[in-house]
This record gives sequence, structure tokens and C-alpha cells, in this order.
Amino acid sequence: MTTTKGFQQRLTDGDVIIVAEGYLFEFERRGLLKAGAFVPEVVLEKPNLVRELHEEFVRSGSDVVLAFTYYGHREKLRVIGREQDLEALNINALKIAREVANNTNTLMAGNISNSTIYERNNQDSIQQTEAMFKEQIEWAVQEKADFIVAETFNELGEAMLALQCIQKYGNGLPSVVTMSPKASDRTFDGVSFGDACKQLEDAGANVVGLNCGRGPATMMPLLREIRQVCKGPIAAVPVPYRTTDKEPNFQALTDPDTGKQDFPLDLPAHTCSRSQIRHWAEEVKQLGVQYVGLCCGNASHYLREVAEVYGRKPVASKYAPDMTQHYTFGNRANNKTYYTEGLKMSITSK
Repeated sequence: MTTTKGFQQRLTDGDVIIVAEGYLFEFERRGLLKAGAFVPEVVLEKPNLVRELHEEFVRSGSDVVLAFTYYGHREKLRVIGREQDLEALNINALKIAREVANNTNTLMAGNISNSTIYERNNQDSIQQTEAMFKEQIEWAVQEKADFIVAETFNELGEAMLALQCIQKYGNGLPSVVTMSPKASDRTFDGVSFGDACKQLEDAGANVVGLNCGRGPATMMPLLREIRQVCKGPIAAVPVPYRTTDKEPNFQALTDPDTGKQDFPLDLPAHTCSRSQIRHWAEEVKQLGVQYVGLCCGNASHYLREVAEVYGRKPVASKYAPDMTQHYTFGNRANNKTYYTEGLKMSITSK
């Protein structure tokens, strides 16, 4: 099965594109990926599970099957001693994503990310970064990606290099280029996120915006700034954690009892509620965000909330909560008062 409407046509028509990210954290949670290196080895070791997670996210409302090549680049594989598996990992991930996209009438995206070696004003590192981008982009073209996501950049310089590489090696594929805000409201090379996104938009990126780094609450002010200066589609893909003005990015979150850093192992203590995700989705919908999703920490029940706010009824909506059916907290007319009054009182009162 092929998609009936392409990526660029959807943007032109004003359609909203919902995207599921967060594969790294989800597979780490399942014990299939190592925190620290965060390399998607699961693509080679348990490919069927990658396919199943793609399908799960589509059932929950994702319009995009994002090939799991995030941090699947040459430098990351070198760190864990598996550089010889670079091409196999990328090709396998792209083929799995293409298969699922074909079977579900969704879009398939190639994926490149921050290189972890880029240094501004260092030509050797810039050339190495370009070479890494080039090979991943060319593999994405070979495996018939519909567009390419370039994401999680701390510096405008690296994001701009990624965009230039997509334009140079991507055979005309559209691009989504997103920056990752940390504690500062400026990029690591000192540019406001609004200005950075405007420069990327002016340089030809089809969608610009933010992903990762910040949770919904602390990403919103930056998204409003970007919306004011960018005329085209913008992206909003936060992490689903309760970041605050004091700790605006999820790497900065600390344990309230010990004061120790909770990234990455103890982040579950800071997860957003579904209601918070729904409220955020309503905010970005009102803001006119056209490319929306969730990043590290994402799960299918969160994505379903986003999809439903945007008027979708994905397959997973069949199992959306209905507490009227609960034997204690549900409809009193259909349940025994022994539970709806007696047991409920023992739960809610001391």
C-alpha cells in the first residue's frame, strides 16, 4: 500500500502531521538498549520488536514511521565498537520503516541527528560531520524515504549543515529540521531559537522547530517565539516530562529528596500526566503547530491523547479510558452501591 498524499502536499494543504518519536527511551525501558551510548542496536538484534513498535505508534495516531536510525551514525557505532555494522543497521531500519509505512498508508521518514563530534570553527570536525550526514541521507534516499528528519541540534551551525546536506545529497526530499533547547533560551552558538528557526526556514527547510530537551511547559514560550517569526510550518516535539522554570530541560531535573540529577535513569519520577499532554496538545493546536509529536519518554497512550486533540480517532481510540464502566468509580446506576459508596469511601477517605 502506498500513501495517497505526500508529505509536501499535506503541508501545502494545511494538514497536521502527527509524529511518534522516543524510540531510544522506549527500548531502553524495555531492556533492549543501553542508556549512555543510546545506540539503536535493537534494529540488528530484535528487528521484529522495532517493527512492532512502529505499528503500535501508528495505531495510536502517528502519521509517520520514523526509521530508527537516530544515533545510528558512524561516531556512535564507533564508540561501542560496531562501526562495521553501520550500513546494515541503517538499511535494516529504513527497510522496516518502509514496510510498515506501506502497510499502514503512512509516511516514512529517514532520520539524522546531532553528530556528537561537530565543533564550530573546526574544519576537520565539520567535514567528518558532513560525511556522516551524507551516508545516512543517501541510504534514506535509496530506501525511498518520503522526507528526512534532522533533529536534536544544540547549535544553529550544525543544524544548518544538516539542512545543506539534505539539500545536497537528498535527491530533493523535503526536510524537517529541529533544534533542541536546553537551559538557555539560546542555542549553544548564541542564537535565539526564533532567529535560528527563521534562518533555517529562509535557507529552505520545509518544517522548522524544536524537539527533545524541554518538556511541554517550558517549550511553549519558545514555540510562541518561533511562531511569531516563521511563516511556514513549525514543529513541536517535546519530551513528556514535567520541566519547570528552575529546571527547564529534562537533563536538569533533580530528585526532590536528594537533589541528585535524575537524567536518565530516574526520569520516571517526573513524567507528565495524560491530562498535561492533552492540555499541551490543545495549546499547540491553537498556536497553529502543523508538525506535532513527542520525543524521549513518549508512549502510545500519550500519542493517542495528542491525536485525539487534533480530531483523530486512531485504532487505539477503541481502548480509550471510560471510567463510567469502573465498578467503584463508574456509573452508580449500573454498579452496586456496596462498591460505589462503601468501598469508594474507604479508598478516598482516611
